[in-house]
Amino acid sequence: MGLRPTHYPFIEAQKPHDLDWFEVVTENFIDSEGRPLKILEKVAQDYPVALHGVSLSVGSTDPLSDTYLNKLKTLVERIQPKIVSDHLCWTGNNGHNLHDLLPLPFTQENINRVANKMERVQSHLKRQMLLENVSSYVTFKHSEMSEWEFVAEVAKKSGCKILLDINNVFVSSVNHDFDPAEYINKIPKNIIGQIHLAGFTDMGDYLFDTHSKPVFQKVWDLYKTLVAEASDIPVIIEWDEDIPEFSRLAEEALKAKKIWCDQYEI
Repeated sequence: MGLRPTHYPFIEAQKPHDLDWFEVVTENFIDSEGRPLKILEKVAQDYPVALHGVSLSVGSTDPLSDTYLNKLKTLVERIQPKIVSDHLCWTGNNGHNLHDLLPLPFTQENINRVANKMERVQSHLKRQMLLENVSSYVTFKHSEMSEWEFVAEVAKKSGCKILLDINNVFVSSVNHDFDPAEYINKIPKNIIGQIHLAGFTDMGDYLFDTHSKPVFQKVWDLYKTLVAEASDIPVIIEWDEDIPEFSRLAEEALKAKKIWCDQYEI
């Protein structure tokens, strides 16, 4: 599950053994030399850890930030994470960070742009990265393909893998009126390197990806469909707002684990 500061004391004291690994937001540690980084180092001694970034902005027309890449490489070498990921999106333009994960038109031009940047990132880090599909609230008239086709082509051309956020698939499917099961079924399973599950907020006219609630049943149903076809993909529960006690979040993570184990009779 996601490692959040409110749970640091419990994890330090208890070192729960029923959870397999943790994911952290890269930017919370990339400029730190204080307690958060020390805790992350301790957690990384006891569990596999994933670094999940929000600032790479591989979909932007801006060049990649050398400063950010060098800091990321330093953190990767220090923590030796199981997975390093970011988002298939853009986060700003002309040097201005908008602090949001903004969707891309699904075009060949953007496939080429993202792939070229990812080749450089992976060469710099000397490891394969994952890119997450983002939730979206607008579509682009000049998109040339479906989102799942776009995501698959980015992975194929760049050599990266996909962090498939099933909650984001469902949120976008409601917002843009497509079948989320088709998305899940048509994504090649060999390009999926990780799964995210989370909760959304129903705003009436649209769904909002807030990470503030338990996973909804329709998202669990999509997850069951996926794990029936893909048996070896690590799963993370994200809960970033209105964060509950550790035991409640662990309950969600263990539910995901049980669904997987029941599928394979483990």
